[in-house]
Amino acid sequence: MFHKIVLLSYCFLIGVQVFSQHKTSQDAVYVNEYRKNLLKETTVDTAKYIIKRKLEKDSVLNLSMPIKFFIDRLDEKIAVAQQVAIADTFFTRYIFDKATGKPLWNEIFGVYPARPGDIRKGMTVLPGMAMRVEMYNYAYNLTTVAVVDIFSQKILSVDHFPQTQPDLPPSLIKLAVQIAVDAPEVTKALGFKPSASLPVMASTKTALNRTRCERSQHLCVAPTFVQGNRALWAIVDLTDFRVVGLRWTNTSKELEQPVVTERKIQNENIADCYCNKVNTLSQKGWEMDYLLTSSDGLMISNVKYKNQQVINSAKLVDWHVSYSGTDGFGYSDAVGCPIFSEAAVVATEPPQVADIIEADTVAGFMLEQKFFSELWPGPCNYSYSQRYFFYTDGRFRMSCASIGRGCGNNGTYRPVFRIGFSGNNQLFAEWNKDEWKVWDKEGWKLQDATTVYTKEGYQYKLNTSPNGGYFIEPGRGQFGDGGRGDNAYVYVTKNHLDKNEGQNDLVTIGPCCNTDYQQGPEKFMIPIKENIRNTDLILWYVPQLKNDDTPSSKYCWAETYYENGQYKVKTYPCFAGPLFVPFHK
Repeated sequence: MFHKIVLLSYCFLIGVQVFSQHKTSQDAVYVNEYRKNLLKETTVDTAKYIIKRKLEKDSVLNLSMPIKFFIDRLDEKIAVAQQVAIADTFFTRYIFDKATGKPLWNEIFGVYPARPGDIRKGMTVLPGMAMRVEMYNYAYNLTTVAVVDIFSQKILSVDHFPQTQPDLPPSLIKLAVQIAVDAPEVTKALGFKPSASLPVMASTKTALNRTRCERSQHLCVAPTFVQGNRALWAIVDLTDFRVVGLRWTNTSKELEQPVVTERKIQNENIADCYCNKVNTLSQKGWEMDYLLTSSDGLMISNVKYKNQQVINSAKLVDWHVSYSGTDGFGYSDAVGCPIFSEAAVVATEPPQVADIIEADTVAGFMLEQKFFSELWPGPCNYSYSQRYFFYTDGRFRMSCASIGRGCGNNGTYRPVFRIGFSGNNQLFAEWNKDEWKVWDKEGWKLQDATTVYTKEGYQYKLNTSPNGGYFIEPGRGQFGDGGRGDNAYVYVTKNHLDKNEGQNDLVTIGPCCNTDYQQGPEKFMIPIKENIRNTDLILWYVPQLKNDDTPSSKYCWAETYYENGQYKVKTYPCFAGPLFVPFHK
């Protein structure tokens, strides 16, 4: 009964918002005035979209709780989850300006069933009763994520992520496409007016230097139009409702015919079997749980070797894809589940387990998950691979690859790994010519041409206990998987057990196109770099992979070719990732 009352009150609030906007948004006087002052060359249809959006904002800012509700999908669970969330003062901590008390523009972008990756230790909730609520604050460029128990109407957790943006709701994606296809500069660049069905990647967040989209200060996306061997990016600022720039990328001169494969989309089966429940794996001395997350790839947890836990959890948080070192535009991608997901590139096949063969002997096993865009390997479609290697001698490796082709031939891929080792008495050290130098504070380091390694190829050492730990060997092209070297940023941050240090499913934590250390993990060192001696640590690993379509050196690339009356796919993956080698005192 209470749920019904909450739903009715929620629908009443929604009705107030919608009614106050609907009457004016259809008024031609307002539309024409808006076109005259702000969108001089915009069609009436786009002006209606934008004026409706602007009036929604104005009406929400006049409410006692200045939050636009999520109404793209509406059922009782979604309604209750939002009502419980906005009743929590920590969830609504940033909806008003602290100095002036003035309302700030907030919008709930999505409400989804919580996945196992959202549930922290100690949380108890009935099956199907946990919901994840994601809210965006336009003024602070901040994402707030709550996990709600809709049965008991209680908040289970709330986290605030500065300088991050959640996945867009369908209504904003539609608005971005409308703004892009209606922009006169897009029509001029393409030579024709595109239809709303033409652009791809319309929901994927982007950036553009020398605009408010730089370093993702505004909410920006890039509906992309593929034309022949090139792709036109229309970079849309959804904070200011306008196209802020156009950029062309080359997608290759290769054959551009669609490929029909036997791969079947089994979204519901994948979600039921690998996203909504934790699976276990036990092989060759190793035991672990694994789970397809909403946006952090394939996560492994509770990893044991010979009954000793060595990893709390490890996952692939983001893919940052940059197509220019000067203009700073590209995509912030995520990989994960195919349903109710943050991911732009999703799992369409189950995880696979295969033996590792070395010198004709089984040396361990590999756990692999592949992710695909719907129209891969066509231009502006992506495919990624994520691999975990476990060896019978206690070594393990985490790697990933772009399979190509992406949206240009000059891209740099920066995947973000997060690895949490077991033990709360850890030390991290770096090889310094002839000795190990222990890090005292949180920090980062770039692997480059000046990096010094031990004779075995190790760059770092992580003591997980006083009795031993792991040497860390970064990729330098030595692993036999086609990788050419990682050029990786490594970060070490303190893991506070009473705070969310990234262990739950994360929204994309870094902008697409930063070319320096600011890839996202540095946010966990704010406001000060903490002491990391003899404590619980998180290791972040961010390789940098440059794609190439040069015939003799293709890398991070895929192409179609014609053979015997049909089209086939040739791939040139770029694998990267570190090897961990155990040591004992």
